[in-house]
Amino acid sequence: MFRGFTTINYFVDDVRKAAEWYQQVLDVEPYFVRPTADDPMYVEFRVGDSDDELGLLDGRFRPAGYSDAERAGAVMHWHVDDVREAYERLLSLGAESLAAPRDLEAPGWVIATVADPFGNVIGLMHSPHYVEQLGDMSAQN
Repeated sequence: MFRGFTTINYFVDDVRKAAEWYQQVLDVEPYFVRPTADDPMYVEFRVGDSDDELGLLDGRFRPAGYSDAERAGAVMHWHVDDVREAYERLLSLGAESLAAPRDLEAPGWVIATVADPFGNVIGLMHSPHYVEQLGDMSAQN
């Protein structure tokens, strides 16, 4: 039934400001902006090895019952090569630490969690499984 990750949306109250922050974090420009760059309500980036989609959506479009007073929702973990380095970089850009980097019991697995300046939770993970899958995909091409 589930075939893979398509888009993750972060709800933000200032789309333009959030887009500028994420452009700096991701080091890529958004590829999709609606309705206009001057007054965006939705901005989307393509990120990583699979061009996954990260969308920044105006907070006015939060689903009914979605909390904007507290952090809510699932934690999406982004694979990074060096969790500690990515964590420190995000903190230097204004993110808030929620869980400092820590090694998991299985060798090679490292996780950390931060909140962006707009209240969204960002999981960071070094996943040997991700690296293995990426290698398998490269070998098939």
